[in-house]
Amino acid sequence: MLSASSTAALVLLVTNKNNVAVTFNWTNPNYQFTSGISSQDVFYTLQIDTTNSNFTNPGKAEIAIAKDLSYGILVGDLNSKLLAMGLLENVPHNVEFRLKATLVNSTVPLYSNVVKIVITPYLDVVYPVPANLYITGSATPASWQCGCGEPPLASQTFTKVSSSKFELNLVLSAGNSYLFLPVYGSWSAKYGGTGANNTNNVNGDAFKPNGGDLLAPPVTKSYKITVDFKTGQFTVQ
Repeated sequence: MLSASSTAALVLLVTNKNNVAVTFNWTNPNYQFTSGISSQDVFYTLQIDTTNSNFTNPGKAEIAIAKDLSYGILVGDLNSKLLAMGLLENVPHNVEFRLKATLVNSTVPLYSNVVKIVITPYLDVVYPVPANLYITGSATPASWQCGCGEPPLASQTFTKVSSSKFELNLVLSAGNSYLFLPVYGSWSAKYGGTGANNTNNVNGDAFKPNGGDLLAPPVTKSYKITVDFKTGQFTVQ
């Protein structure tokens, strides 16, 4: 049996990120063999999903908890889990929690009752969201821009599609390089790969300020490029 310290609606605030949002408590399932109650350790996983998904959503959040019968989740951790599930910030969401209990090697799974809470997450980003975003590089039709006073090219300007996400459809030339620029033509304000030049996953990867050159996919054609400052990840589709 799973219970929560409160099931009242929660509005998460960044100023409270280090405070406990809700504490969950549960009973030991007391696994029994024919010889009596099991003496094996029980391992728990707190599962988080949206209402009506019935915990079948591949993007559901899971938190591993070893042996304990209680867990207090911090505001910041809960907020991160909800955002990683793709939930919009500043909007109330019907969220469900349940506990999965298993023995060693994830055997004999048992599931608790479901606890429901309406939760409003806040915007939390890996990097500050810029007002604008551009792409430049030898992989782009305009190659590398020098920022010598010319206006930004509309064809290489991202569209902001949410509070933290930018998108652009553009032809990338195979095997060449590119970067993201929040300030047109400024190399002191750039976003690139987290590793050495051209070592990124060409279909998507993490990015960072002042990162290395990004390698384009191996086929020259039009791609949809998505850059998300909430997750610090980009995709090339």
